[in-house]
Amino acid sequence: MTAFISYSHVDAKLKNDILKHLAPLKRLKLIDDWHDQEIKAGDEWEAAILTKVAKADLVLLLISSDFIASEYCYTKELIKALERHDAKKAVVIPVILRHCLWEELPFGKIQALPTGAKPVTSWDNQDEALKTVAQGVRESAQEIRRSRS
Repeated sequence: MTAFISYSHVDAKLKNDILKHLAPLKRLKLIDDWHDQEIKAGDEWEAAILTKVAKADLVLLLISSDFIASEYCYTKELIKALERHDAKKAVVIPVILRHCLWEELPFGKIQALPTGAKPVTSWDNQDEALKTVAQGVRESAQEIRRSRS
């Protein structure tokens, strides 16, 4: 099961922290994550990204003001992910990284992580926030698996 990670490069450190917390899910072979830093030299980056979004079972949107301001994240990755979510071909999970105005945007109707949609950076213990993200991703992955069997 592939989890596509959509994020602004400004949030790369938080993306890397999330990937560390998703490592147990990878080790248990529940998910296999993918993000744009896995594009190899010589690959056409936009085609690679859009192909991965089109095949992903889960799409994690790492939400911040930088994500929302990114023309590419918002008009390419987000639109494709929401089309797949609406068609029930993928599950989109907004992960609120930093405080921003997101609730009225198209993904605002989708239950967000971490718990209570409290931004990761506003938790006293960010590891605790990221653990709840990993738990939520695990639950979604398990639900997708159950629905396919």
